[in-house]
Amino acid sequence: MKVIIAGGSGFIGSELIRKLLASNHQVVLLSRKPVGFKSGYNESLQIVNWNGKHAGSWIKYIDGSDAVINLSGENVASKRWSNTQKENLINSRIEPTMAIADAISKAVNKPKVFINASAAGFYGNFGDGDVFESETKGEGFLADLCEEWERNAMVTEKYGVRVVLLRIGVVLSPSGGALKKMLTPFKYFIGGPLGSGKQWFPWIHLEDVIRIIQFAIENNGIKGALNITSPNPVTMSEFAYSLGKVLKRPSLFPVPSIILKLLLGEMSEIVLGGRKIIPKKLIDAGFKFKFIDINDTLIALMKR
Repeated sequence: MKVIIAGGSGFIGSELIRKLLASNHQVVLLSRKPVGFKSGYNESLQIVNWNGKHAGSWIKYIDGSDAVINLSGENVASKRWSNTQKENLINSRIEPTMAIADAISKAVNKPKVFINASAAGFYGNFGDGDVFESETKGEGFLADLCEEWERNAMVTEKYGVRVVLLRIGVVLSPSGGALKKMLTPFKYFIGGPLGSGKQWFPWIHLEDVIRIIQFAIENNGIKGALNITSPNPVTMSEFAYSLGKVLKRPSLFPVPSIILKLLLGEMSEIVLGGRKIIPKKLIDAGFKFKFIDINDTLIALMKR
């Protein structure tokens, strides 16, 4: 297959590229910084410059492709949410999505599927009960951002393209993301849950994220929103206890909500809230998760 990927420099995108190349697929990476990216890859990877905002010469690669995957977006936890940073978070997602949708509209031979990243933040961070893909949008900045992000991706459906929206939870990886940040206090024996610890922590192993994307490419019945989370979410306290157990460290030092609100401002909603998100559509479609138990998952991650 010929697969086009935007936002391929992050830890999800780079691992996805590696897996696709290992399966002998042809990959075209749309990159703002193409120089120096080729190291470690092979001749099946073509790197094309784009600005992530407007149509350019790169749109010719969309024509005749099998799948287009958009993982573009600045890390929501990289900086405190000032008004300027909120604009950065919005633009880094909406502009690339609109540019790709425009390129798809112009393609003579349109891609079979457009897979666009979104986030579990679509559902907001507060609420009880199991959350399936049919759940309505929650409240808050992230929920509003995800709604707009998904709306711009769904435009391509009118061109006869199958659209998949990845509502990604907390991705656990040894190479980056939330886990890497949480390891440090535990290593110094001062780890513990954030906030009350009662909030849900909708986690998923990076390897299962990649397997789900591949599953979505290959299965024509998969479309619309997909919850990209483990079928067994845990609370923050349960996660912190498991992490401490695996690291052979205590989980005795919770960070009070008031401290997190002072340090992070509005961004604290990411860690102080959470929903019990269930990947119902993937389960119904027969997808088999490799990582289900949080304790076993953390043991596997710590070995790498």
